[in-house]
Amino acid sequence: MREVRTMGLAEELEQAAAAVRQRALPAVVGIGSHGPLGSGVVYAEGAVVSSAHNVRTEHPLVSLEGGAAREAESVSLDRAGDLALIRVDTAGAQPLEWAPAAPRLGSPVFAAANPGGRGVRLSFGVVAGLDREFRGPGGRPISGSLEHTAPLPHGSSGGPVLDLGGRLLGLNTKRLGEGLYAAIVADSGLRERLQALSRGEPLERPYLGVGLLPAEAARRLRQAVGLPQRNGVLVQQLDPEGPAAAAGLRQGDLIGSAGGVEIVHTSDLHRALASHRPGQQLALRLVRGVEELELSVTLGAEPERRWGAHPRP
Repeated sequence: MREVRTMGLAEELEQAAAAVRQRALPAVVGIGSHGPLGSGVVYAEGAVVSSAHNVRTEHPLVSLEGGAAREAESVSLDRAGDLALIRVDTAGAQPLEWAPAAPRLGSPVFAAANPGGRGVRLSFGVVAGLDREFRGPGGRPISGSLEHTAPLPHGSSGGPVLDLGGRLLGLNTKRLGEGLYAAIVADSGLRERLQALSRGEPLERPYLGVGLLPAEAARRLRQAVGLPQRNGVLVQQLDPEGPAAAAGLRQGDLIGSAGGVEIVHTSDLHRALASHRPGQQLALRLVRGVEELELSVTLGAEPERRWGAHPRP
């Protein structure tokens, strides 16, 4: 009777790693050459995707596998969503194939990076969390992300999370500590954002035009001037031409609710804004000193920011 040999886990993992090395790693690129370093992925011929916080210049350097750094032709940014589409000669590198199925909790994954073009890294882990939220540029919450345990060096943001077939599951975005890394899921929403960026269409986000003091600092400040403590975030700065100023908000106002959502942390206001579109009305409940007020703000569209600037609500 012929003996049937069962493939061990280590052999299966090595076969999967070999497939990833062949199919995926040639599409993993480096972003930058000094200063903040990052990684990216060949999205289409002549186009690379990375994290927006990796891009500090209009013509960043992009390093392909085994090749010299190339200067990008142009960049389209969604800073609030921490996403960048970079136009650059990809020298025939094959774009990554997108995974056919959504990631599942506990699924094994590979994570790849090429920090600043200093060499490709590949590691292994599992999906540790789904539908998670983390703070992106300017403190904005980015929801719907996945968390995984594959270890990565600094400069890995913008690199891919891959299934065992080397197909794209997500884009690494932020180290969370405790051995976890957050990634934007490669789903239909990400496709739509990338398609809009590739067409040069602005991704309009609602704009209030305020700079905020976090809740804990606001409580301490009110206490220091003898005002009762209240939940909310304090308006520290106002865009003089922004929607909030036009509606009558003032520096020192405490925003206690927005669109019926109680504001305890800055992220609560970001979430309230995310459920609205430019041109819509947002009802605010304020405390000005000890007086309670209600105002309605017609939200604007977030203006374009200079290179390196972070958006604000």
